[in-house]
Order: sequence, then structure tokens, then C-alpha cells
Amino acid sequence: QLQLVESGGGLVQPGGSLRLSCAASTFTLDYYGITWFRQAPGKEREFVAAINGRAYYADSVKGRFTISRDNAKNTVYLQMNSLKPEDTAVYYCAAGSMGRSPQEYDFWGQGTQVTVPS
Repeated sequence: QLQLVESGGGLVQPGGSLRLSCAASTFTLDYYGITWFRQAPGKEREFVAAINGRAYYADSVKGRFTISRDNAKNTVYLQMNSLKPEDTAVYYCAAGSMGRSPQEYDFWGQGTQVTVPS
């Protein structure tokens, strides 16, 4: 069973930055692509960014967010800069696919809340 644990969420003012972490405890991350999704209240879960040998981004975060991996720490990061109120959501990392639909994924972390007040 693949286990993922997110951390790093919090409350940040507009224009601020946060770095989210997705750590794997039962498998080696560099064998898998890892994807970040987010879900705002009342909205569907949406693709944010993914990484295998390349990085991929949703248009809404391109130029502001950076996904990276540290294989020595078995962790994938999501550096979020220039945060906006519309970035407020629970952020999840997932493994098992490289698609942009959450239905393609079998393995999820528990999520971490990011709040950017308006």
C-alpha cells in the first residue's frame, strides 16, 4: 500500500509563499509520478501540478508554483509563490498515474489546508 503524507499548509497573506511537502513512507517516490491536486469548498478536486521526469502545471498556477522532488528525502515539494485568495483549498498529493483527472489515482495523502484570505 502506497502511503503519502502532506505537510506545510497554513494561513498566508496574499502575495505570500508556502512550501508543501509530500513524503512517501512505504515506497520509493522516484519510481512514480507524483501529482498535486486541490479542492476548494463546494468545488471539484482539480489538477495543480505533476512531476515524473518533467514538471507539468495547471494554467492557473504556471509561473507561480514550482514542483520538485528530492529523491534522497523521498519527498516531492510544491513551492507556491504569489499566493492569491483563489488558491485557498485543501491540497492533496497522489500517486499511481500522471493524468489530470483525480479519478485516475488510487493513492492519496490526507491533505493539507492552505488559506489565503481576501
